[in-house]
Amino acid sequence: MKISIRSLSVTASLLALATLTACVAPAPVYQTTHYPYQPVQPVAQGPYVEYGRVANIEVIRSQTAGTPTTGGGAIAGGLLGGVLGNQIGSGNGRTAATALGVVGGALLGNSVEANRSGPRAYESFRVSIQTDNGGYRAFDVPTPGDLRIGDRVRIDNGQISRF
Repeated sequence: MKISIRSLSVTASLLALATLTACVAPAPVYQTTHYPYQPVQPVAQGPYVEYGRVANIEVIRSQTAGTPTTGGGAIAGGLLGGVLGNQIGSGNGRTAATALGVVGGALLGNSVEANRSGPRAYESFRVSIQTDNGGYRAFDVPTPGDLRIGDRVRIDNGQISRF
């Protein structure tokens, strides 16, 4: 069975395109805040419950630093662009299309890699609660849910719930 060069290069192009497409997924988010906040308690003590009111809810913005490009995206993009450019025309036109494909693919691949590894901004919330005994507790949470300033809350082993 004879396999043509054109079908082999089309198959290689599709494989390279699928590989580059996998690079577009964003990196997972790992937050350093711990929710729910668990106060240190003696082991012999039973459930720890407090009551209070939401005193403040503030937005905390943080940003992760981006990482520089490694060149892998440019290499993969250049290879893919070269294979696709080689499919066009014949003679000197094919050579020019291949060269343009390599350059364009390298630029596109580097751009995709830069977007994937760039800096990302995140938002979390700090909910401040004034307890009934006069103290203040602060909880860093991903979302305040239905809590509003002035709401009566119950703190049960570090879990905040409306009361």
